[in-house]
Amino acid sequence: MQSNLFNSVNEDINLLPFDGEVNYFGLIVDETKRQVYFDKLFHEIEWRNDEVFIFGKHITTKRKVAWYGDRDFAYTYSNATKNALPWTKELLELKTISEKLTGETYNSCLLNLYHDGNEGMGWHSDDEKTLAKNAAIASLSFGAERKFCFKHKNTAEQVDTFLENGSLLVMKGITQASWLHRLPPTKKVKIPRINLTFRTMQG
Repeated sequence: MQSNLFNSVNEDINLLPFDGEVNYFGLIVDETKRQVYFDKLFHEIEWRNDEVFIFGKHITTKRKVAWYGDRDFAYTYSNATKNALPWTKELLELKTISEKLTGETYNSCLLNLYHDGNEGMGWHSDDEKTLAKNAAIASLSFGAERKFCFKHKNTAEQVDTFLENGSLLVMKGITQASWLHRLPPTKKVKIPRINLTFRTMQG
């Protein structure tokens, strides 16, 4: 069963029907600043091609990633480990904005750079043991508008939305334990997207 595509700028509305909480804040970055932040992030973040190990096979993705935090947190997913770099000025500004709007605090950020719609992310949950259990994850998007999907782990019910340039979405509660999410590839998108996911590491 799949829900209709929708966007809501009312952060009080839970996009999920049950077993979790996802709020979409809509556009939170002023139009004049969106391109400034995109350019700063695109050119000054220390991007690296993501490396994952699946069934013992080493895979290097076209998608690029970066990992920043309050200290050099070690973050392991897909059997690959990254150590956090110190915050940049822009990342700290965006973290502060996200914390103010969501009422949460974050100590780290995983960034993804998708060069065009051919690059995406498969179904997964952000439920690694090094992350604080059931802590909020704030997702801030710049660049191309992309479809974003949730699928319940037991019922397979799916909820789809779109993440706009300069928008904020927050996932919290038992969302990661109950739902998978993904960014599906699309041939319609020809421009890059940068996604920042502010997180809370344990310790």
